Amino acid sequence: MTERLFCKGYTWGFFSGSGVYATPEAERSMERLAENGLDWICIPVNCFQETYHSLNVFSMFGRTQTDEEVRFAIHKAKSLGLKVCLKPMVDCLDGVWRARINFPPEDQKLWERWFGSYTRFMCHYARIAEEESCEMLCTGCEMAGMDSQTERCKALIRAVREVFSGLIMHNVNHGDEMRFPWLTDVDVVGVSAYYPCTTPEDSSLGQMKCVWAEKAVMLEQVHKHYGRPVMFAEIGMRNIRGCSMHPWEFRVTPNDTPDETEQADFYEAALSTCFDKPWFAGYFWWDWKAIIPSEEKASENRDFTCYGKKSEQVLRKWYKKDER
Repeated sequence: MTERLFCKGYTWGFFSGSGVYATPEAERSMERLAENGLDWICIPVNCFQETYHSLNVFSMFGRTQTDEEVRFAIHKAKSLGLKVCLKPMVDCLDGVWRARINFPPEDQKLWERWFGSYTRFMCHYARIAEEESCEMLCTGCEMAGMDSQTERCKALIRAVREVFSGLIMHNVNHGDEMRFPWLTDVDVVGVSAYYPCTTPEDSSLGQMKCVWAEKAVMLEQVHKHYGRPVMFAEIGMRNIRGCSMHPWEFRVTPNDTPDETEQADFYEAALSTCFDKPWFAGYFWWDWKAIIPSEEKASENRDFTCYGKKSEQVLRKWYKKDER
């Protein structure tokens, strides 16, 4: 790539289920998100397998967005002037994190069967992405077990390139940035950047910026290691006090104390530290719902979304800074 890739993006619609993407409410949600100065959007598609050791990836009536709805969402994004990253995602119905999908090393036939199913799954959405002129496709998200299979992953990327001509991004979890040599085969290395950046003693913006500056140094080495731009394929935290110590935490507890300022400071630190780095390819913040409440009710939300919170003001400031 001769021109710098930079995504002022956000992930929209995760876990919406079928029947949601092609609704007026979802259209209004995407329109409202785009007002923040986005130029990219990441649209996930939710598919499943029974357990972390099952061999078949499948769509699920009621929980997987239909192909028609996915196309509808892509068309809507294009009408708003947004570039699109399509992100097919697999989750395990037994509740085990997808990174744990794995098989005994002595039985490689199990991996062979699983990759056959996963490759068919990914190529199906690669064809949709190609037909709808999506600019980017994400070929996996936080799948350390899968990603350890170097030759099979390389074959997956080759199969996807046969049907998709856009950018291929692969999303590894934080901590796995240097683990998988085959990432030289993709165009963009995506990282789930849920880096802890505060301590019980110090949750200040200054502390967050210091940690993010250290992460930026490390991520530049990731860029040099693979020769590929690095982006935050996922990044965010809930508006809960203390969540910047474990930004990945999604479980709601009775002890949660709302704190919009801590979430907003997390946004400010991550944006100010990496925004202008030449090796850095941007952000897909996690995540904006396809159905949003009224603005008056937004502050009651305890999820990752920045909608209607102080963090949205920070996002808009950075994403629109070139318009000033």
